[in-house]
Amino acid sequence: MLKQFRPRTAGQRHLILTTQDELMSVKPEKTLLEKMMRTGGRNHHGHITCRHQGGGHKRFYRLVDFKRDKDTIPAKVATIEYDPNRTAFIALLNYADGEKRYIIAPQGLKIGDTVTNHDEGQFNVGCCMRLKAMPLGSVIHNVELHPGRGGQLVRSAGLSAQLMAKSSGYVTLKMPSGEVRMVNENCRATFGSVSNPERNLRVEGKAGRSRWKGIRPTVRGTAMNPVDHPHGGGEGKHNGYLPQTPWAMYTKGYRTRSKRKSNKMIVKDRRK
Repeated sequence: MLKQFRPRTAGQRHLILTTQDELMSVKPEKTLLEKMMRTGGRNHHGHITCRHQGGGHKRFYRLVDFKRDKDTIPAKVATIEYDPNRTAFIALLNYADGEKRYIIAPQGLKIGDTVTNHDEGQFNVGCCMRLKAMPLGSVIHNVELHPGRGGQLVRSAGLSAQLMAKSSGYVTLKMPSGEVRMVNENCRATFGSVSNPERNLRVEGKAGRSRWKGIRPTVRGTAMNPVDHPHGGGEGKHNGYLPQTPWAMYTKGYRTRSKRKSNKMIVKDRRK
């Protein structure tokens, strides 16, 4: 659900936030927290390699279980929490043997539900198993690219993939981008789509809210001087340029995919 505010201040005039009624206002599990060091977008030489980063509220990293390799032991959902490091919510699982783990919370998962991590488990939201054990047409997320390496695909808020076919040791998946690709059938995935689907409708409302998240201001290239950006300079406003980065790399229509990457697993690319 989306929440709009009565504009009592200028920062609330266009503010749209997502309601988080399903979340519990509890402190995160201490044993699953790790210290996060800030980089400010700089590498080990101190040079800025990722612009517009810096500041923001302090945060801890939540150790999320992407592998889901604790087989045959059922787990109960204890809490569903906010994670400042990702767009999706996370769920705390209490396993029957006493261990606790965080997972990415799928949409529809509720506190008190039971989830399993093996091929003979149920086809319920939040349950995890290998792709070859899943029925065709399943809606899944947190998909592995290589068996045992942990989920790498379909982990952002509101995303889901669909299991299309199985043949000769591989399954065919339709990805959220529209790409159709093959993945090893022994890779694991989780049933359901990722939580927080209305996140893309959120409007921050003011610049300060972005600064809380560690996002610094962005200056347009046309507002710069020619020495700083290819779009800079000129008399008055103009739009007679080709879109480029500050380092004169074309940003529209230019293929940026690395040629070293393999295309043999891609059945249909994402381009419309």
